[in-house]
Amino acid sequence: MRLDPVTFRRWVGQLLAAVVVGIAPPAWAQALVATDVGSVQGVDANGLLTFKGLRYAAPPVGEGRWRPPQPLASWPGTVPAQVPGASCIQKPALSIDSGGGDPRPISEDCLFLNVWTPRTGSAARLPVMVWIHGGALVFGAGQLPVYDGAPLARQDVVVVTLNYRLGALGFFAHPALAAGDTRAPANFGLLDQIAALQWVQRNIAAFGGDPANVTVFGQSAGAESVLALMASPLARGLFAKGIAQSPYGIPSHPRRKAEAVAVKVGDALGVRGGAQATAADLRAVPADAFAALDGAGLSLAPSFVTGDAALPQPMLAAFRQGRQAAVPLVIGSTSDDGSVAFAFGISPATLFAKLGAARIPVRALYPRDLGEAELGRQTVRDVVFTAFARRIAVLHSARAPTWRYYFDHSPAGLRDRRPGVPHGSEIPFTLGTLDSCQCLGVPAAAEDRAVSQRLTARWAQFARSGVPDLVDAPPAQAWPRDTRRGAVVMNFAQDEQLRRGFMQKRLDAFIGTLNVVGALVPR
Repeated sequence: MRLDPVTFRRWVGQLLAAVVVGIAPPAWAQALVATDVGSVQGVDANGLLTFKGLRYAAPPVGEGRWRPPQPLASWPGTVPAQVPGASCIQKPALSIDSGGGDPRPISEDCLFLNVWTPRTGSAARLPVMVWIHGGALVFGAGQLPVYDGAPLARQDVVVVTLNYRLGALGFFAHPALAAGDTRAPANFGLLDQIAALQWVQRNIAAFGGDPANVTVFGQSAGAESVLALMASPLARGLFAKGIAQSPYGIPSHPRRKAEAVAVKVGDALGVRGGAQATAADLRAVPADAFAALDGAGLSLAPSFVTGDAALPQPMLAAFRQGRQAAVPLVIGSTSDDGSVAFAFGISPATLFAKLGAARIPVRALYPRDLGEAELGRQTVRDVVFTAFARRIAVLHSARAPTWRYYFDHSPAGLRDRRPGVPHGSEIPFTLGTLDSCQCLGVPAAAEDRAVSQRLTARWAQFARSGVPDLVDAPPAQAWPRDTRRGAVVMNFAQDEQLRRGFMQKRLDAFIGTLNVVGALVPR
């Protein structure tokens, strides 16, 4: 960006006046930040400084495809940071149909992040909250309206959202890329997240953040990413706290399975030789072709791959062995998380019917008046989400403070139309984007905003202090930790209610069964 002499003299005059008079620098000066590779110019938007489309790594294209993210080259002068960068390769319809929004434009050149901050400069030392979007590791983007960082940033924190490689471009283990190395990278999307956190460590102080006080948080695949980062040796020391919204107990893939899927992907893309294809053959495939992939056995979604440096072992194994980062954790789920099954073309009622004789002991764990469809919905919810949150909480509470929640607040205008809170529907409440995202389907009511205000305040206070309690709240509103012997959940509904022993009989039964199955099934 080049300045004409008149503008340059005006800017210098404004800065000198600010220094002499002792007032805050003009907005344009606060939105001019020097990163470790060059200066960027953001915008002053409604009292917040916003920086969009910041590159945190080199474009992962050409020879950079299926390689760990590479450092950025420095640039001269100042580049604008006022428009989001492209989203990573994906099927746009998946994000649109899920209510997240339209992720276009889409490109393989997609390693961008966005920053919202109340003020810049290293003296601010504000808490930092880094949001990792969900989408089964195959769709989504950090710049979607539902993930707008402005509402949380108004809680006097710095908010960062990011993109990471998705689908077969983000999670891929073709034998041609490994060259015989059994520990070769496979979780490129997870490596992107780690690179973004490294960028935060190097640069966030200039944006007003405290690199020693970073909270990673996300929903669904983003929550799974939070747990993966906690389990990853490569992410150690890059963050101080975590919030996992609706992580799922779906196992990661061993490398042998990931390799088999990658070979099928190569065949589907018409790459010659199948398993004998070279890395050059695979890198020559147009990026758009990966978004068009469709068919059984061509995706690893929604799970990571185990066995590389980013994720040497399954997340659950790391938590069982106490090898995860010992950072405070908030973890929870929603009252209809099982709704995500429909996105994969699975009917919970059909799944329940397939249990056969096992339906009898499962049915005994639930109220007698539930029909088959509702029983299937709740069983999927509890096995995949509610029990998994409790399972992780129990394991992690031995390492660090852990809090568990259950989100059961439906917007006032939808309360009579659905049985609970669908998967992902808590996001606009926790991020405070109820009114701006246009994703509820109905106007937000005063009670919805009140719930959201309490949640964003709790999330920001957790980022600030490591305890998710409201400032100046009476002791009765304190949120106790969840432990192995003291199961306690904060139920977020129209009001907040502590529930001790919440679903404990059925969750213990499911966790016990999953532990036995996990011990018997070879990985």
